[in-house]
This record gives sequence, C-alpha cells and structure tokens, in this order.
Amino acid sequence: MFLQQMVNGLTLGSTYAIIALGYTLIFGVLNIINMAHGEIFMIGAFVGIMLVTEFQVGIIPALLGAMMAGAILGYFLERTALRPLRKPGVPHMAPLISTIGVSIFLESLALHIWGPQTRAFPSAYSSQLLDFGFFKISMVQIIILAASLGLMVILRIWLNKTKAGKSIRATSESVETADLLGIDTEKVIVLTVMIASGLGAMAGVLFGLAFDAIEPTMGISMGFKGLAVLILGGLGNITGAMVGGFVLGLAEVFSVAYGASSYRDAVAFGLIIVLLFWKPEGLFASGKGDK
Repeated sequence: MFLQQMVNGLTLGSTYAIIALGYTLIFGVLNIINMAHGEIFMIGAFVGIMLVTEFQVGIIPALLGAMMAGAILGYFLERTALRPLRKPGVPHMAPLISTIGVSIFLESLALHIWGPQTRAFPSAYSSQLLDFGFFKISMVQIIILAASLGLMVILRIWLNKTKAGKSIRATSESVETADLLGIDTEKVIVLTVMIASGLGAMAGVLFGLAFDAIEPTMGISMGFKGLAVLILGGLGNITGAMVGGFVLGLAEVFSVAYGASSYRDAVAFGLIIVLLFWKPEGLFASGKGDK
C-alpha cells in the first residue's frame, strides 16, 4: 500500500513539476509570474485528447502536437500581453494583470469550444499495468516519470552548454547587459515563453492520461499548484521545481490514502506553508543563476 501510494504521488508530482518548470523559465527571464500558464496547460490537454480521439494518433504525436499548440499560444502571449508592457514607466504589476486577463480569455474560449463537460482519454492508454508485487505501475505513469526527469536533465544541460541556453541565462541576469553583449534579447524572451508554454501544454496531456479527466476550468487549480511548487522549490530553480513538485504530489496522495480526500489540498498546502516557515526562500533558492 505504501509503495503504491509512493508511485501515485511521484506520478502526480511529476505533472506538477513540469508545470512549475514553465513557471521557472518565465520567472527567471522576465521576473514575472505568468498567470495564464494554467490555462495553457488546459488547452494542451484538450489539443492532446482531440488528436488522440479525432485524428487517431498515438501518445507521442499527441504530446508533440500539444507542445506545438502551447508554443504558439506562448508566442501570441508574449507578443500581445507581455511585450507591450516591457517599457519604462509601466508598473511592475501590469504584466501579471495582463496574463490574468489572458487566462480568463482562454478559459472562456475553451468553454465555448469544448463545453463544460469532463472528457477522458481512451482507457487503452491507462490499462496497461506492470505488476511488481508490492506495487503496480502503468505505462502512462512510467512515461510521466521519465518525461519529467528527462526534461529536468535536458533543460539543465541545454541552459548550461548551448549558445541559446547561455543567452537565456545572460538575459535572465540583466537584459541591458545582454543587449550590450550582442544578444537579441527579444528573440530570447520569445523563445523562453514558447518553451515554457510548450512544457505547460505537455503537462496537460500527461495529466489527462494519468487521471482520465480534463475540463475547461482545471487550469485554475493546476496553475496555482504549479505556482506553489515554484515558490516551494525556490524561484528560478529547475531542480527546486522538480523536488517541489514531488513534495506536493506525495503530500496530496498520502493525505487521501491515510486521511480524508476532502482535506487533500488543505494538507498539501499546509505542508508547503510549514516548509516555507522553515525556509522562506524555498528549498533550493540560490538566485537566477542556478537555472
């Protein structure tokens, strides 16, 4: 029972971690919280389920299609809601409020297109179980765990070893200095928002596969949980986002397994509050440079 709940908690935590990775990238470069990230997560889930059910594609093409849709949304988000506000004299809170407006628009659009009802991926994707005696794990759970850990490793290597990644790191430290070094910071910012949004959309598909239920309003709660993970792990820290996601996922699952499901969110966020009292800067806070 305990090991089974560990597997379930790590699976849920992996989804939260992927959402938080998107938050981390945007915060690291723009120093803002993208409140539309949860709705991009939701749109990605619906794009994935449409590709699977209506176009009969497999899981991998569905993930890639959702990531592409998320990246496109990220591009338009940056061009319409963020770029016009990156100018002298604009209040610091303006981009935050702008992304809240985008989140409301995306949720309303999803309700108009897909309706309020809950949808589910075909059961074939979650019915393949591997039995290890003490616990069972589905192929979907394996994919989610592998994707989250793989993304963390790939992002760290990409940010530290590639020219584009180093440009993102330089821009996150100082846009003005990066401009003086000849870096096209506008392109770097667009790329960052697109990658972050693609990750959010991918998380939406993985969540839908794992928990077999998606609906247009789920972006609100998932967005707040991703934000909580971001703060818990340490603002702008990729490793912290992963660990924070696992902590929140395990807290939720164990509170349901050994307590009451109605206190699921209360227990999980209560744990986060306690941890932040102990370490207010987050578990792995070390500044933007650690991305």
